Amino acid sequence: MKITKEMIFEQFKDATKKDQKKKKETFTYRIEFLKTLKDDIKSNPKNFDISPTQQQLQNLIDDWSATKPIDAFYKRVFNMTYAEKKQQEELEYFTYENGEKKEIRKSKQETQSIH
Repeated sequence: MKITKEMIFEQFKDATKKDQKKKKETFTYRIEFLKTLKDDIKSNPKNFDISPTQQQLQNLIDDWSATKPIDAFYKRVFNMTYAEKKQQEELEYFTYENGEKKEIRKSKQETQSIH
């Protein structure tokens, strides 16, 4: 039987639920799941319907192992924290007139000159 992407997502959801059951949410089960998945794909690649690279899985493990996983992900992908990225998007896509927030599209050059 091949292991599908959907099956992996379901198992990850289960690991997430286990992590969230604790008083303070941790990422222990998710990290362990990703490490096991990485080892399983490496040792039995034919059992999997998908084939993420070892580096992709290691990136996920590293992100989830960080103190703030969302910031680790955004740092790796966008070279800025989640809050910094949201602030950049706010400058690019919204303007305020008379206290009201209005959606717009500014050019990247225009938003970069604001910083």
